[in-house]
Parts: sequence; C-alpha cells; structure tokens
Amino acid sequence: MIPQIKKILYATDLSDNSAYVLRYAINSAKRHDAKITILHVLDIMPAIAKTDITEEKQHKIFKEKIAYTVDRIKKRLKVFCQKELKDDPECTEMVESIEVREGFPAEVILSKADDLNCDLIIMGTHGKGIIQHAFLGSTAKRVLRRTRKPVFIIPLPKGELDITFHNI
Repeated sequence: MIPQIKKILYATDLSDNSAYVLRYAINSAKRHDAKITILHVLDIMPAIAKTDITEEKQHKIFKEKIAYTVDRIKKRLKVFCQKELKDDPECTEMVESIEVREGFPAEVILSKADDLNCDLIIMGTHGKGIIQHAFLGSTAKRVLRRTRKPVFIIPLPKGELDITFHNI
C-alpha cells in the first residue's frame, strides 16, 4: 500500500535561500493534497546574569521576537506565492499553521513532527567545512538519526537564486 502524505512539517532556518526548500514543501503538498506546518526554532535565550532585565521583561522580549518571526514567515510566504504561483490562492491555503518555538532545533523538529502526526519532514541543510557535500548539517543529521518518519533533506544552494529572500 502506498503511504498517504497528508501532513508535512517544513522546518526552516529562515536563511536567504530557504525559499528553495519551500518549493519542495509546496510541490509535495500540491501533489499529495497535504497540509504544511511551517516551523522555525529560535535558539534558547541565554540566561542573562546580573542584569536589570526582569523575567517579565525577558518574556515580553521573547513574545515580541516570536511575533516578528511569524510576521516575517508570512511575508516570505506571500512573496513566494506571488513569484512562484502567480498569487494562486491555494498556495497559502496549503499552510495549515506557522509555528515558532524555542529550543534545540533537532529536538523541537522531532517533537513537533510527532505531536502533529506528520507524515513527512522537509528541511534544508547547509554544507559546512572543507568537504561540503560529504556531510549533512548537524540539525539534519540529528533529525535523520532519530526519526522513524520520512525526511526530505534539500541542500541549500549558495549564491543568488531567483527566489532568494533578502531582508524579509
């Protein structure tokens, strides 16, 4: 029996070329009539030692950062849909939710994929180091090693693309 793909988790680091990976997420959703959850993970806010910033103020700053990031993702999605699909209304309708969480990226991706009962994880990876194409990024590697779900890893190209996000 062919597996049904109905829920896709698209994990993004919001790098300039992350729209390249979004192409794969949108294409997969269209082909399978699936819904996408876009996930971005913020690094854990370091403990601010011996400062005048209260815990309440830290919480407020973090909530503002989440709101800013969600807005940024929405803007990117809108630009993507305009450029790639000529304002096809189905483009944004494929996105079921946008989530911004704090934590260690691999941990949050794995947890969210399980919580949402996703059928597929799509994420990009940056080649780093001397042998760029021989190794996956650490987050992609951790996700691959620990999940039982299919994972679609897209190598992010270097340089300018036709859908590169600048300042969005």
